[in-house]
Amino acid sequence: MLEFIRSQTYAVEATVSPSGTPQAAVVGFVVTNNFELFFDTLDSTRKAQNLRLNPHVAFVIGGLQEGDERTVQFQGVADFPGGAELERLKELYFSRFPDGRARAASPDLIYLRALPMSLRFSDFSRAPPEITEFEF
Repeated sequence: MLEFIRSQTYAVEATVSPSGTPQAAVVGFVVTNNFELFFDTLDSTRKAQNLRLNPHVAFVIGGLQEGDERTVQFQGVADFPGGAELERLKELYFSRFPDGRARAASPDLIYLRALPMSLRFSDFSRAPPEITEFEF
C-alpha cells in the first residue's frame, strides 16, 4: 500500500467547515514510512481554517488514471508540525516537489501533516476485488 501511495502525486482532501458542511480540495502530498501525509497550503485556505477548528481529515488517493481502479481511503487527524520534525518533513516534500522551496519563502505558506487513523486499499481491477483495511 505504501508503494501505491508513493506512486501518486495528488489526493482529494476533505475537511469539515465550521458550519458542518464537507469541503474538498486537491493537494500535492508526500507520505512517510509511517503513512503520514504531508502537504503545504496557504494559511488563508478553507482547509487550513477548517483543520485549525476540527483536525479530522480524509483523503482519497488514486483512481485518477483511466484503467487503474486502485484507491486508498485515508482517515486521520491533522497537525501543524514544527521544529526539527517540520524540517525533516519539508526535505521529504521538497524531494518530490522541488518548486516547494520557492513557495516556502511565502509568509502565508503553512505545512500540515495527517496522521492515519484508518486506511482502506481497494483494487477493483482484480476479480474478485481486493480490499484491505488497517486501523492505527
